[in-house]
Amino acid sequence: MFRNQIMCGESQHLLSALPENSVDLVVTDPPYLISYKDSFGRKVRNDDNPDGVLPVFNEIARVLKPESYCISFYGWSAIAQFVNCWQEAGLRIVGHLVWPKGYARRAGHVRFAHEAAYVLAKGYPDFPEKPLNDVQRWIYSGNASHPTQKAVQVIKPLIQAFSRPGDLVLDPFSGSGTTAIAAALSGRDYLGIELEPGYCTLARNRLASVHLPKAV
Repeated sequence: MFRNQIMCGESQHLLSALPENSVDLVVTDPPYLISYKDSFGRKVRNDDNPDGVLPVFNEIARVLKPESYCISFYGWSAIAQFVNCWQEAGLRIVGHLVWPKGYARRAGHVRFAHEAAYVLAKGYPDFPEKPLNDVQRWIYSGNASHPTQKAVQVIKPLIQAFSRPGDLVLDPFSGSGTTAIAAALSGRDYLGIELEPGYCTLARNRLASVHLPKAV
């Protein structure tokens, strides 16, 4: 009942209904806790509310199967908060991924021209059969559907490296549904959870229009 759907609601609450050790992989892009606002004035829900983001990782750790992975993007200015909550949840940092951009949306002491994610492990999973380079190629989504939308082409390699066909891939901060789409296109099942009803509808509509590869 928890496969191949987008659930609308608060992740910590909805994840509590999932059985322990039921998810094969988590790939997620949570609010960065930076009060982000794009050039059109769009914001990300809970981006100024750590209590609406960080406790979700306790449930992520609970539902993940032993010896499995969670890949989480993060905001560098809140890295201490993210690392503390990951460690308290029992998720170990085992790798770091960077996507250099050819542009910078903002500047301060430096120009912000990359995205990054940590590879977290529950237990001690086997190494991937084909490990990814820790510097990946960035593809700009255009952010048409969501202010921080990742391209499907950015997420697919993560799913293909850290899971197997038929596995269940969870994204508890689903946004416009990119992780779910990448999972479906990779022959995996998906479960997306999103707080905002408008994005839930958008993600479902995007999934309905995806042309999945035919089984051979």
